[in-house]
Amino acid sequence: MGLNVQKLEVTVPAVAAGSYPIAIGQGILGGLWGTIRQQWPKHNPFIVTDAELVQAGHLKTLAGSEDVPTYTINPAGEVSKHIQTVVAIVEAMEKQCLGRDSIIIALGGGTVGDIAGFAAAIFKRGVPVVQIPTTTVAQADSSVGGKTGVDSSVSKNAFGAFWQPAAVYIDVETLKTLDDRQYRAGLVESVKHAAIRDEAYFQFFENNIEAICKKDMAVLEEIAYKNCRIKADVVQADPTEKNLRRILNYGHTIGHAVESASGFRLLHGESVAIGMVAAGKLETAMGLVSDHRIERIEAILKKLGMPTTIPTDIPKEKIIELLRTDKKAVGKWPRFVLLESLGKALCRDGQWAHEVPQDIVEQCLDAMYE
Repeated sequence: MGLNVQKLEVTVPAVAAGSYPIAIGQGILGGLWGTIRQQWPKHNPFIVTDAELVQAGHLKTLAGSEDVPTYTINPAGEVSKHIQTVVAIVEAMEKQCLGRDSIIIALGGGTVGDIAGFAAAIFKRGVPVVQIPTTTVAQADSSVGGKTGVDSSVSKNAFGAFWQPAAVYIDVETLKTLDDRQYRAGLVESVKHAAIRDEAYFQFFENNIEAICKKDMAVLEEIAYKNCRIKADVVQADPTEKNLRRILNYGHTIGHAVESASGFRLLHGESVAIGMVAAGKLETAMGLVSDHRIERIEAILKKLGMPTTIPTDIPKEKIIELLRTDKKAVGKWPRFVLLESLGKALCRDGQWAHEVPQDIVEQCLDAMYE
């Protein structure tokens, strides 16, 4: 190099292997506070929830009469899933003089869990977070696996971190207070898990669809268990999404773009349903379909009342623009998760996400405006 350069190497020790419990049951919310306080006696709790959960009475059920510092996200939902909410949570914790001996309790749906988890990841360089999911989408997917983040003005989950929870507690009875649209849309993540990983689970879904729609608690408990088992198996093998974990994005690449393009008028699950149907069209166009999986997937989505076409007021050009800014894009174009068969994601050359030419994607999007 022509200069005297002194060099050092820093050896970073591997992070010790860790694990966290997932507890699933009916009517367990009221007894969780004692469990949390007993499990983390030296940590100062801070609850993050939203206005709808407070109104539904879940905050009072959890904390009882104890005066716990709390941040209530208002309004609830994706509209508040931005960096300013995270800043507000961090500053609220600072005003309570909380430090690295804090523990954040995320009580709510996927948005609450994503926001609270991200706040936990960055507060004082990281504090534990306990996830208590109260929606179908959170109980099926987002509370397990450690993905946290918030949206930018351009795309979904542009800011984020992998931050595994200290524990996950799922009380399926909290779903009783969920409105029907949110409830059904959240079940799309369960359909996704079955489609990519477990055909027998897909059949269970088909056989129990009426009980599912009626919120049969025993069936919902079984669904929560099956979802967490699938998600845990994938996350354990690939915690930071280097390869296998990408299969959890089935239906999400186009789904996220549609969700953002709708101005979040469409719910996450509704958008993923559209994305799953679009993925089926990609598979057909690429000659990957020799069974009836697409009809079966679409039939289940329709029984849940999900949209299976793109609303005509969402321009294809906007979706393409958003696909280019997808956080997993390579060379300004994303890779897509596809199915080999029902219950089995496609893996080629050791890769679980695949290149699909833009012209094929555009043709399939055109077919989604039927």
